[in-house]
Amino acid sequence: MYICTAPPFFFLSPLFFSACDMNTGQSRMADFGFIENSSGTIPKPTIQNIVSTVNLNCMLDLKAIAMHARNAEYNPRRFAAVIMRIREPKTTALIFATGKIVCTGAKSEAQSKLAARRYTKIIEKCGVKGVQFKDFKIQNIVGSTDMKFPIRLEHLACAHAAFVTYDPEVFPGLIYRMKHPNVALLIFASGKIILTGAKVRDDTFKAFDNIYPVLTQFKRKSQLC
Repeated sequence: MYICTAPPFFFLSPLFFSACDMNTGQSRMADFGFIENSSGTIPKPTIQNIVSTVNLNCMLDLKAIAMHARNAEYNPRRFAAVIMRIREPKTTALIFATGKIVCTGAKSEAQSKLAARRYTKIIEKCGVKGVQFKDFKIQNIVGSTDMKFPIRLEHLACAHAAFVTYDPEVFPGLIYRMKHPNVALLIFASGKIILTGAKVRDDTFKAFDNIYPVLTQFKRKSQLC
């Protein structure tokens, strides 16, 4: 067993995993893009989910909102927020009594802001007074890609131990915590990768540009290697 462990990583939250349909540690990823460079064709990350927040700057009666709004559910015994969904842009919002909204599921920053504004309008139509749209912020951008070759995770973990959390008995993916940019990469032996933690999309692509030559060094050429 190979265990090269850095401090536990906080990006592994429900919002993070909601971006990808996980099946025994592997993600169902589709529609991968590709880019050309001097060394040939390499995968390009696809943005899968953007998480944003906004402050309505007023207290909310969650029970009243859940009763008046469509596509809303509220069970305070299970979770202290109204869960609301809209179809365009296809997103989900967590609406808290403090007036804070967390919006997840958008594929672009513009979509995320549009969705947040639409949730704000819905809340206003529920009769809430004094609603404002303040402090909108992108909190997390999640991307995914596929290296198209298997990776020696145990060797990668030991060679980059200062940046890595890897315990295959607990979870099959390796977590690589990059410093510049501040992005975490969840890397699977199959070559599939999830990138999370960026607040601007360029950081997602920079992180992949940084990790790509590293991963090529740990390519598993055959099952006998």
